[in-house]
Amino acid sequence: MSTFKDLEDARNYFKEERFATENGMVIDELYEDHCVCSMEIRDYHRNALKGVMGGAIFTLADFAFAVSANHDHHPTVAQNVSIHYLNGSKGTKLFAKSRRIKSGRTSAVWQVEVTDDLGKDIALFTGTGFKLS
Repeated sequence: MSTFKDLEDARNYFKEERFATENGMVIDELYEDHCVCSMEIRDYHRNALKGVMGGAIFTLADFAFAVSANHDHHPTVAQNVSIHYLNGSKGTKLFAKSRRIKSGRTSAVWQVEVTDDLGKDIALFTGTGFKLS
């Protein structure tokens, strides 16, 4: 059961996801069982050590999780999430690709891999979504 008619329908819905969108996160691809979101790395995404702030990486992964989970079943909210930071990025862009692991009657599990434009693995995020209706 797909919620959004197409990519533009999802982009229109998630334009209200202001924290993500105002921080430069966009939906690039949307399919029944996965999506790809991305963000250009800007100076305001960086921490004091000039690396990408963990919160920026987390938000991108969480955004991809939200897009996929709500495309699969709307409305869905996060019930439990975890992230493993794997490497820093020397690139200029991050990508978050979600993948549905399981979709049950009341919950779903998604995994999101965050990589950069240099092909480096940056983080691995797992989210359990609770289906509200």
